[in-house]
Amino acid sequence: MTDDTTLVKRSRYAVAAVFCVHGSVTGSFATRVPWIQEHAGVSAGQLGLALAFPAIGAALMMPLAARITHRFGTRTALRGLLALWTLALILPSLAPGLLTLCAALLIYGGTSGMADVAMNALGIEVEHRLKKSIMSGLHGMWSAGALLGSAVGTVAAHANLSAQVHHTIAAVVLTVVGAVVCQFVLNIHPEEDEEPPARFALPPKSALLIGAVGFCAVFAEGASLDWSAVYLRDVLDSSAGVAAGATTGFALTMAIARITGDAVVDRFGAVRTVRASGVIATLGGLLVVVAPDAVVAMIGFGLIGVGIAVVVPLAFAAAGHTGANASQAIAGVATITYASGLVAPSIIGGIAQASSLTISFIVVTALAAGLAVFARVLATRTEAGEVLR
Repeated sequence: MTDDTTLVKRSRYAVAAVFCVHGSVTGSFATRVPWIQEHAGVSAGQLGLALAFPAIGAALMMPLAARITHRFGTRTALRGLLALWTLALILPSLAPGLLTLCAALLIYGGTSGMADVAMNALGIEVEHRLKKSIMSGLHGMWSAGALLGSAVGTVAAHANLSAQVHHTIAAVVLTVVGAVVCQFVLNIHPEEDEEPPARFALPPKSALLIGAVGFCAVFAEGASLDWSAVYLRDVLDSSAGVAAGATTGFALTMAIARITGDAVVDRFGAVRTVRASGVIATLGGLLVVVAPDAVVAMIGFGLIGVGIAVVVPLAFAAAGHTGANASQAIAGVATITYASGLVAPSIIGGIAQASSLTISFIVVTALAAGLAVFARVLATRTEAGEVLR
């Protein structure tokens, strides 16, 4: 029993490291979106169109993650899927035009989505075995990784280093780190008589409402990560270095809020926490919309980060404790929320093309307000029988 407990605790730290690696890829990409846009020679509307393709790739490929895990076991599957995701970081910066950028982002989104489902499902399994909340902390490590990736991206932008060189180096380093840490995650294989999951399956009804709340949060997250730097550059005439710093600040506030999130949820309950989070995110969105300068806008993006930080971890936890088919529910919520984050940048770009980026973030602010309104959906019962208030 002691050996089992040690293995589970070791797996918890390994999965946390996996979340960090995954987030580092996202942060590395987000800070260089202006460079990629300029290199590919695309307008804001065309960039928005291209940024829809990760959502398409994720929607197509995420349902396959459970089947891959069933076939190869959790450790081998996660190692392979994570490597595909880290190496996919190289592709967008190589694209010379719109069509190649769309193709690169299709692969980028597909690999990201499969790795995301696999690591969240494993995180829920570890949480079940530890019998305590860890999902907010795991997602905090994702945000810490995004912070690390965006910080390096900010330095690279200040140094005028091309995204091609920056992303190639980052991809190699993160692939090696990911392969090493995956050696220490739980290696779970299905029973011999266990039927493999369907290649494609609709999310169960229990996941739809939970996923809708996650949708609001992840939409704001995707919009802020991919458009905060562009917003400061185009709307507030900030330099490339200052603009990239907005993404770093957003990732920093999310990391801090998520790392401390488990304690906050234990103290106040999921519903109260999400209601307060919605108010904070709405305030942040309003500051971005009315910001007269870069400082106010960066504060606004920081508040959005604080407000949405714990929502997605709580959505995954709620799905994992529904009492129905947990893995299917997790995959369903992951598909809804992750697709939201990937489609958000394209919607933001489309609105910006038709009107302005300011109008785009009015939409983000409205969705943030929805978190406070629909927080009750996350009032589910945990495995230990305690109600998340």
